[in-house]
Amino acid sequence: MDNIKPIIDPSRPKVYIETYGCQMNVNDSEVILSILQDAGYALTEDIEEADVILANTCSIRDNAEQRIWGRIDQFKIKKKKRPGVVIGIVGCMAERLKDELLKAVDIVAGPDAYRSLPKLLEAVTPDSPQIDVLLSHEETYADISPVRLDKNGISAFISIMRGCNNVCSYCIVPYTRGRERSRDAHTIVREARELWENGYKEVTLLGQNVDSYQWEDVNFAKLLEMVAAVNSELRVRFSTSHPKDISDEVIYTMARHENICRHIHLPVQSGSSVMLEKMRRKYDREWYLERVEKIRSVMPDCGITTDVIAGFSGETQQDHQDTLSLMEQVVFDSAFMFAYSERPGTLASKKYPDDIPYEVKTARLNEIIALQGRMSLKSNEKEIGKVMTVMVEGPSKKNPAELCGRAGSNKMCVFPSRGEKPGDIVQVRVASVTSATLICERVE
Repeated sequence: MDNIKPIIDPSRPKVYIETYGCQMNVNDSEVILSILQDAGYALTEDIEEADVILANTCSIRDNAEQRIWGRIDQFKIKKKKRPGVVIGIVGCMAERLKDELLKAVDIVAGPDAYRSLPKLLEAVTPDSPQIDVLLSHEETYADISPVRLDKNGISAFISIMRGCNNVCSYCIVPYTRGRERSRDAHTIVREARELWENGYKEVTLLGQNVDSYQWEDVNFAKLLEMVAAVNSELRVRFSTSHPKDISDEVIYTMARHENICRHIHLPVQSGSSVMLEKMRRKYDREWYLERVEKIRSVMPDCGITTDVIAGFSGETQQDHQDTLSLMEQVVFDSAFMFAYSERPGTLASKKYPDDIPYEVKTARLNEIIALQGRMSLKSNEKEIGKVMTVMVEGPSKKNPAELCGRAGSNKMCVFPSRGEKPGDIVQVRVASVTSATLICERVE
């Protein structure tokens, strides 16, 4: 993996990349940089010296797109000062808005078009913007070694699949990232091994729905086992699981391997079976709770986090109460919580009116956020007195004399420094907690 670090070379044209949205986009930016470095470009972190400005975008919610439109206006100001600068929008928003964006920027490239970026850059002129938004049934970028942008050099993302076949009624992802396809398992293991050999201590396997990974006779449970076998000291994480697909085999595989971190992100979206059916989630409340029960029966120390949507189409007060009661029953460690944002082109936008008033959505979301704060605190209080194995990530934001890092359950721990470096493994005991953090002392 000769290409693992960014090339900083003043003689090369410089590319500046901003990344928005999910972990998949972070990994995609690393793939983009690898492709552009091979084509003769070098990374810059200073937008003022960039020859090429790229924004890798997200379309999951309207406010994410509005933020990008604001950035485009700022990029144009820089282009007025330096007319030779090329502005490109890549990723999900590029795929969704296509020609509309082409009127505003020089290059538009969808998630399956990154290999074409060097040619697009070569062809662009002030009068000839370039676009490639062709979705692929095969593209996985399996042969490309991403250029890692994590400055600590200890944790890396590995994309194991692309696209999604679920077509949840509220979700734009299948339309911006295309059909599901899994990557060659051997290339995933090779990438994990090369990362380990380059000093990385943790990898996170990424997919829109990792549990549906299937390459030849290798399913996700088998892939987890193969990656865990790279080295017993390599920490392995993954995201995201789908409640309809997470299998007993995956749960038991996690339990067998100490280096597979005990954390599952399991988006529930709603606690109401009525809403789940309208969302096309393909499970109900009872199925979800059974999966949680199974996880905790096999791995009592497993962290479980989730996503929750407030105010989906037709949501009644009872549906909202069902969500609150499920949250109280599960006691999630943490959650990503959002008000429903209708996305044009989705099944929900065609079939269901966005009929919950903004004020009601906001009130319900605030109630969900407040409850999750109490649940996070309750979950963390159960950890007091326990010894945690933590990988050091760096100095604590609030106190440079302390370090921070995540336990296997993904909970953030803060503890006194003894001069450890990022990537070191330490044992700490939980002394007190907040809703977001475990305050720890050192184990002698």
